[in-house]
Amino acid sequence: MSDERSVGAAHAAQQQGPLSQDARTLLLYDANRKSAVVAYILWFFLGWFGAHNFYLGRKGVGIAQVLLTITVIGWFITFVWVLVDAFLIPGWVRRENNLLLMQLGA
Repeated sequence: MSDERSVGAAHAAQQQGPLSQDARTLLLYDANRKSAVVAYILWFFLGWFGAHNFYLGRKGVGIAQVLLTITVIGWFITFVWVLVDAFLIPGWVRRENNLLLMQLGA
């Protein structure tokens, strides 16, 4: 009886075939999309070092924040900069996810 089930399951899997392009795109998007929650956690704990910017693909800005943080005079500038970033993170996440969709051809 179990042999008949396994043969039936194998036959059903052959009929379904590979994933459709839409399903593949959706899986790739879900695996690679950016999360605002993760960005805010990085901002809260490591914002002084630009971790949220590195996560969102903004490497140049992240490096600038690290360099300002390690200088004594740059601490105030970095503090203000990180506060402003808190309001801009949702737009950056949206932009990164839209770029990902364009790259995937959705």
